[in-house]
Amino acid sequence: MPQSVKVALLGCGTVGSEVVRLLHEQEDDLTARIGAPLELVGIAVRRPGRTRDLPVPESLFTTDALGLVKRDDVDVVVEVVGGIEPARTWLLEALHGGKSVVTANKALLGEDGATLHKAAADAGADLYYEASVAGAIPLLRPLRDSLHGDRITRVTGIVNGTTNFILSSMDATGAGFAEALEEATALGYAEADPTADVEGFDAAAKAAILASMAFHTRVTAADVYREGITEVTAADVASAKAMGCTIKLLCIATKQDGAVSVRVHPAMIPRTHPLAGVGDAFNAVFVEAEAAGQLMFYGRGAGGAPTASAVLGDIVAVSRNRLAGTHAASESAYADLPVAPIGDVLTRYHISLDVADKAGVLAAVAGVFAKHGVSIATVNQSGRGNQAVLVIVTHAAPDRALAATVAELRALDIVRAVASVLRVEGE
Repeated sequence: MPQSVKVALLGCGTVGSEVVRLLHEQEDDLTARIGAPLELVGIAVRRPGRTRDLPVPESLFTTDALGLVKRDDVDVVVEVVGGIEPARTWLLEALHGGKSVVTANKALLGEDGATLHKAAADAGADLYYEASVAGAIPLLRPLRDSLHGDRITRVTGIVNGTTNFILSSMDATGAGFAEALEEATALGYAEADPTADVEGFDAAAKAAILASMAFHTRVTAADVYREGITEVTAADVASAKAMGCTIKLLCIATKQDGAVSVRVHPAMIPRTHPLAGVGDAFNAVFVEAEAAGQLMFYGRGAGGAPTASAVLGDIVAVSRNRLAGTHAASESAYADLPVAPIGDVLTRYHISLDVADKAGVLAAVAGVFAKHGVSIATVNQSGRGNQAVLVIVTHAAPDRALAATVAELRALDIVRAVASVLRVEGE
């Protein structure tokens, strides 16, 4: 049997600890699958003296991550620390040294994946990151390999478990955002500082990775239009229910007219849509391709064990490649399509207006829509006096025209407030 494949692990938190456990528990199976044993030769952590219930000697722990990466005997570097720096420095050092890299770092890949890919290509090294988007869900490899002979036209996904739990809870119980966030925090679904999740930053980084792979075009998180869920109210959820819809934080990447659009925002979708039934902290991604048609990938998108499962799958793949003296194909960015601004994207709006209860209100509001070339699909008026409300759903129109319509509505004397604006997706 060939000599062992030597693995350096950067980070030993929730995911890293599970990686260590799985390496130990599945040692024999992994050896059989790879054709050589995996040997963990070092674990970089911030606090090496911390008590850890892991089946490895304390001598493996070090605070010198860069030193570990530079070791000549290391074959594979696994990074589960996250963040931009110092992770970028560590991974570039590994790749420049010809080492295979496995990472779950969506923030780094979303911001500067091109630099990592170039370093991997220049060195003839592997860069794998299945765990960066949807935890245990096998998603990136099907996009990269299984659908490589097809043309993907659209990717729509729920890729953040925290926000999906919050919105699912609001839908099920009628709770407001604050109450649902409090529940998510108590159950461990939300971090003490949930900003990256609830403001859509996490989903935007993942959307950039998905769009880059699906459309063979370099997309960064900065290219992604982003809105979070903090403004979604219990009234919005109730209104969605009345329309036979539910609200989800979606990442949507489309290719149309020679350009790519990538966005993350809350949207109403029909309860008949495959993504509508994705509840709790689960993730799902709906892929549409010219030949394959519609495909959906569903499962646990976060958590120590699910994410570690994807990490381990990548370790097996890069280890096999290393033993065979080969490496995976480099980044596919040949299409180099422009990224369309959000204003060019065709979408539909659900707009709730608090209005004055007097004659001519509906005509005045409709006139604003007509002025900007936005067609109204449905109108529902309810309440009297200070409780008068107009709920309008539009047909598809450029987002720029819809935004201009909302801005002008805010300025009308007869509109007391634009209570909410949500996009509507799905048929």
